[in-house]
Amino acid sequence: MKWKDIERERIQWLPTIDTHKCTGCKACFEFCCRSVYQIEDGTAKIENPYNCLASCSNCQSVCPVGAISFPNMKKMREIIRELREKLLYKQNKKMEVNIWM
Repeated sequence: MKWKDIERERIQWLPTIDTHKCTGCKACFEFCCRSVYQIEDGTAKIENPYNCLASCSNCQSVCPVGAISFPNMKKMREIIRELREKLLYKQNKKMEVNIWM
């Protein structure tokens, strides 16, 4: 799976659940259409972390007890920018090689 031409696994935008706060209300599970969450033993668990859409944190606002958190958005934007620059650099290098062949 890719996000803006970057392999999703390279983008560490993953939700975290504070199990001490989670009440197992299922709000995140019912809200998220990407099957990120599962309810086990009365609390939410991250089942498919890379299904989470990079930069989406909407489930955080539906949690009534504030048990869901995400990485710092500003830092994440910087990381994504760096990854995209590396990807563009690699693509440009491939184009240069193809020109000379």
